[in-house]
Amino acid sequence: MSDLFMHATTAERAVLIEARLLAALAPVESIRITDDSAQHAGHAGAAAGGHFSVTIVAAAFAGKARVARHRMVYDALADAMQRGIHALAITAYTPEEFALLPR
Repeated sequence: MSDLFMHATTAERAVLIEARLLAALAPVESIRITDDSAQHAGHAGAAAGGHFSVTIVAAAFAGKARVARHRMVYDALADAMQRGIHALAITAYTPEEFALLPR
């Protein structure tokens, strides 16, 4: 994925991020990838489209602290973090936690 990710458009990068997370953290109940690069104009990595936000709901997060959940996401994207993701904001829930959120 590393070379593919490095040369991908930001839209393609979002699809690749989603695919990698779905494979690593299955089953995933919900996932949303947002390209935040435009909000960081003038900041390192913004021109290359390297700022993303991820909201993910997965049973794999059950019993895990926030730091452990983030580590799971970073592990799934390890090579991409070196080749195209400049910044990644992560929000990770279990299905039970997500069900309790106000709608």
